[in-house]
Amino acid sequence: MANNRGRRRRFGAIRKLPSGRYQARYPGPDGVMRPAPETFAATVDADDWLAEKQTEIRRGEWENPDSRTVNFAEYALKWISERGLSITTEDLYRRLLSQHLAPALGDLDLDEITPPRVRTWRAERLKATGATTVAKSYRLLKAVMETATDDELIKRNPCRIKGAGIEKAAERRIATVVQVDALARAVGTRWRLMVFLGAYGPLRPEELAALRRRDVDVRAMTITVRCAEPERTNGRRAPGDTKSEAGTRTVVLPGFLRSELRAHMELYAEFGPRGLLFVGERGAPFRRSTFGRTWRRARDVVGMSDDFRFYDLRHTGHTLSTRSGATLKDTMVRAGQSSEKAALIYQHSDDERQREVAAGLDESVRRMRRSSGTDLARGE
Repeated sequence: MANNRGRRRRFGAIRKLPSGRYQARYPGPDGVMRPAPETFAATVDADDWLAEKQTEIRRGEWENPDSRTVNFAEYALKWISERGLSITTEDLYRRLLSQHLAPALGDLDLDEITPPRVRTWRAERLKATGATTVAKSYRLLKAVMETATDDELIKRNPCRIKGAGIEKAAERRIATVVQVDALARAVGTRWRLMVFLGAYGPLRPEELAALRRRDVDVRAMTITVRCAEPERTNGRRAPGDTKSEAGTRTVVLPGFLRSELRAHMELYAEFGPRGLLFVGERGAPFRRSTFGRTWRRARDVVGMSDDFRFYDLRHTGHTLSTRSGATLKDTMVRAGQSSEKAALIYQHSDDERQREVAAGLDESVRRMRRSSGTDLARGE
């Protein structure tokens, strides 16, 4: 007498239930055994159904039946938490998800997010906010859905809009030496060195926030960048590594900043080797929002456009270094920039060459100041 219970097959399994009907089960590409959504009156019907499922898997047409139970917002949050991201990147992704993706797509299951829905979502966001933010949000959506595809929760990534994730940033603004000096005066004595280091370092804001007294060598005119302390959206700092391995570096400063550096160390830097180089008037680490107000007022006083950001001072430093004779690899090492493609180009810019770059920058700024008839109150 044939035993139908737990019957073994080449693909899947069929068993007879107490009701007299037959249940079919099969292994999905992920190895999980899944039952048919219905039972069958005869084994031949169960056989036919299993054959169809096997054909779907072989052709790559199989869709995970559990995908409809996976909510997009829940899956995206899990995706973010499992990436091992830096705290600032995680903050960014969570903000993009909550403000730009979840309102329109958060209640949908993964398989309900179709190409037409993605196109509609993007068109509506472009009307409501900037193109750069939409591009970042689209890249996040595409990455999440790509993982869902790899997890076989959906058949194909619905994000198929060519160029939708590309940010078309405007051309960087470049300040003149006279404008940098004017900005330094306008921000006040406590912050003027920050402006100069942002332009002539050129250091990133999060690198400036992490500088300690021990990192400054006035005699050698160098600043050692060891780490970065970006500020999170909640106002707290997130101490960590620099943006890339190249970010950990020693920057040789131009000689005209010696008096600026010495005066700041005496008047404003915290005491002790680990004392912060830049602190607020109340002695606490400066806040991005507080300095932002100071920066905007200074920018208005100087008469610069509203889209000139503090970060744009780095581009000013790049340009002046290049005009002073620095090669591309010199400026990249100086600014702490790297990429897989650029690593071989930049790695041979040694300390001696960096001092030559700093000397050229020093001479260029001094010459421009003389020609403009302006100078600093603490000029050499």
